[in-house]
Amino acid sequence: MSTPDHDRLDRIVAEARRARDEREQGYRERALKILPWICGRCAREFTRENLHQLTVHHRDHNHDNNPADGSNWELLCVYCHENEHARVIDSAGRGSAPDSVPPATHQPFADLRARLNGKD
Repeated sequence: MSTPDHDRLDRIVAEARRARDEREQGYRERALKILPWICGRCAREFTRENLHQLTVHHRDHNHDNNPADGSNWELLCVYCHENEHARVIDSAGRGSAPDSVPPATHQPFADLRARLNGKD
């Protein structure tokens, strides 16, 4: 059995602590510290066990806008967050027909009455 490299272990622990400190400075960690762990839409409550399902939504959709007071953040569960972004895409007009497409002129049932009358 070999002896552990204490210097290497100390470097690993120091790096892990530094990474944790950097994460805590991120907007998600800051939002979780100042906002209640409740989805802003469906009011589902979260605990440490399921906290990974709680996301930070930027109200103005600008991920660089992270004021210290959290005024641009809203905590949403993953489902409500996905729904919110889908609504934004839908409201932008996705799926609407472009103006350059001519209207349909085909009338598939135009002679239906004549065909039905002809069978009598």
